[in-house]
Formats: sequence, structure tokens, C-alpha cells
Amino acid sequence: MEGIDLTAVRAVVFDTDGVVTDTARVHAAAWKHAFDAFLRGRSEPFDIRADYLRHVDGRPRLDGVRTFLASRGIELPEGAPDDEPGAPTVHGLGLAKDRYFMQQVEKYGVAAFPSTVALLHELRRRGARTAAVSASLHGRKMVTSAGVMYLFDLLVDGNDAALMNLPGKPDPALFLEAARRLDLPAAKVAVVDSALPGLQAGRKGGFGLVIAVDRLGQGAELGEQDADLVVADLGEVTVQGRVLPLTT
Repeated sequence: MEGIDLTAVRAVVFDTDGVVTDTARVHAAAWKHAFDAFLRGRSEPFDIRADYLRHVDGRPRLDGVRTFLASRGIELPEGAPDDEPGAPTVHGLGLAKDRYFMQQVEKYGVAAFPSTVALLHELRRRGARTAAVSASLHGRKMVTSAGVMYLFDLLVDGNDAALMNLPGKPDPALFLEAARRLDLPAAKVAVVDSALPGLQAGRKGGFGLVIAVDRLGQGAELGEQDADLVVADLGEVTVQGRVLPLTT
């Protein structure tokens, strides 16, 4: 087992999808639903594993559309936020994905990973602060629906990114904003993510510890070089030490 040393870091920032909430598979299915309808007659179907992990996982929605289409040599007009879902524009495909995702969430609900909940309880018991980060505009709703908002001191999601004009991962801006709100330097904060862009963001941001949650056995594809620890589940992570009060 590998651990988080609370004498070295004072807070832990968790990405949401695939780390806190079991929604990554729903996102992947929603992307396939949106892209396959568009790709019919143009290109091979969206690969729910390889294409999801390489091109859209962990990215803001519109960035995911652009990155995936570029991988197929397809360029579309940007369109506008009021495009019809499914329209042949970047916004239209993004809206189609979002509509399907929310339909599935409303139908089946959102669950938190029990091992993540247990880790959050242990961190807070030992005096660590915690934050949630999500590139999604629905980040706050997902965490609230899963019933775990009370385990976080704060949340930074896609709405904050839009208001503050923060770039998406692999830029570390979202994680750094969470650290800023925690009033801590990045070196005193650990980051937990399950997607390559998030792990790259943690490394670029100079965070004290970067943990990869490799639930799908992605190995090198996940970018082990960008993580200090790679675990299949957060139940493997131990917590050592206790955060002591700052002295003046």
C-alpha cells in the first residue's frame, strides 16, 4: 500500500468523475451516443475505451469535441451555445453529449465510490482539508447528488472555469484555483485524478503529490510518468500523520 503523508501535504484535491463519483462510464457512453450519430458514413464509430481515454476524458466538453474530431481529421464550425443538440458544429455535438448524459443521470442517479468516501473521512479526521474539482458544468450537481458535498471544503467546477476564463486540463488552472481557495501553495497539496490530462495538470502545477486512480488497468496509457502513486482503487491508499495547526 502507498500513503499520503500529512506531515508533507495539508490538503487533497480530488477530480470528480471516476475518482469521487462513478460517472466516467456514463460520460463515455454519452460521448459514443453523440459522436456515432455524427460519424455515420464519415468515419469509424467512436471507441468507448480508446477514444474516450485519449481524446475526451478529463477535458472540458468543447475541448473534447475538438480533440476527438481532430484525431479523425474532421474540422467543424464552432457554432453557438444555442445550437440544436446534434447539429454538425462543435457546440451541437457537445450539447448532444450533455443531453444524453443528463438523461442517464436523471434516470439512474449518481453514486460515490465507497473507498473514496472512506478516504475522505480519514483525511478529514486527521485534519486535512479537501476539495473537489470538475471540468464539467454539472460538477456541483454530481457531487451533491452523490451525497458527499459535506466531505469537501470547496468545489471548483466548469462554471467557475467559465466565469474566470480558466483553461482546461492539462493546464493546471483548475487545481491551482482550488489550492488558492484553500490558501495553500501547490507544494502542500496532493492531487488525485483518473485521466491523463488531470495527471499532467498535477505535475505541471507543481503539486506535492499526484495520485493516479487506474480503475481500467490503463498502465502506461494513463501516464505513470505523471503520477507519484498509481492505484487501482483509493482503498489502496493509506494516510499517515496528522495535519498540525499552523504556528505564528
